[in-house]
Amino acid sequence: MPLQTVNLIKLCVGARNVSDLASWQNERLNSSGRIYHVTRMWPKRRQEILAGGSIYWVFKGQILARQRIVGFKEVLGNDEIKRCGLILDQNIFRTEPRPKRAFQGWRYLKPDEA
Repeated sequence: MPLQTVNLIKLCVGARNVSDLASWQNERLNSSGRIYHVTRMWPKRRQEILAGGSIYWVFKGQILARQRIVGFKEVLGNDEIKRCGLILDQNIFRTEPRPKRAFQGWRYLKPDEA
């Protein structure tokens, strides 16, 4: 039986809009050759995310974009704490704006919210 795809949702802190996110990620791509987002917690449903899942980005209370998650990378911070790096596809897809209240960290995205 094929895995069910699972998506994540995350506030895009520090970016005012999708263009800001793309600019920041292009800088990261040019310097490291990869685009990834570092988060403290590792998703437990990694295999389902890798089965075609995306991260949906929230800007100022609106879901406005998504990016495919293509892998995970362990990242060691300056504080020697291991974190999760979500490796992202470089394509950012704009979505139909949808309201989303503020929350901390990331969450699994319910199918009716995508």
